[in-house]
Amino acid sequence: MVEGLSKRYGQRLALDALSFHALPGEVLAVLGPNGAGKSTAFLSLNGLLRPDHGRIVLDGQVLEHNRGQVIALIPETPDVIPMLTVWEHLIYAAKLSRLPLGWEKRGRELLERLGLGPERDTLGNALSKGLRQKTLIATTVLIDAPVLMLDEPMIGLDPQAQRELRELLVELKARERVLLMSTHMLSIAELLCDRALILRAGQTLAQGTITELREQHARSLEELFLEITDPDCVAPSP
Repeated sequence: MVEGLSKRYGQRLALDALSFHALPGEVLAVLGPNGAGKSTAFLSLNGLLRPDHGRIVLDGQVLEHNRGQVIALIPETPDVIPMLTVWEHLIYAAKLSRLPLGWEKRGRELLERLGLGPERDTLGNALSKGLRQKTLIATTVLIDAPVLMLDEPMIGLDPQAQRELRELLVELKARERVLLMSTHMLSIAELLCDRALILRAGQTLAQGTITELREQHARSLEELFLEITDPDCVAPSP
């Protein structure tokens, strides 16, 4: 649960008392135009940014400086460690997260599923953007945090990797993980996500299940999104 999350950059209010909840075993789509506050929200939840106000609650406990240990993030910009190989990224994550012995089998499986097997010994600085994205996906899924956030995860992935990522998300849902995904690909949101949170200028415009949003507003998710995120539109109550 997120309560009253606010973040200001100088005079610009990037998040304005943002509140929402995400449930285990579901994918929450976090939607909005560029500058809506999606990435700022994810970085604040993960602990890479310090919000000015607000609380993040997981299983009844308020998360403080430890939230990066339980809320994992695959960022929009796939930055990897230049002088580590793909496999060494997995080793580093496993040691940092203190994964139990035997994690290597799962690591090898993830590399094969994402088409990274041939790149196992390739250094980070030699990887294309798509391969860097796959490396971060494999590394982050490996550590199996209770909450996983994905910021525009499909960008840069080839069709096979997109399919594998969709299947991985379905598997994580079945394991009762909390999943949040930011995307501009609304067809993907309708296909994968159970609920949606639509933002504009750091504020909530609408939230609910995908079915509820379509039924309440008698239109597709795409039509609803385009209408209520129009700066000249008076947004409906969330």
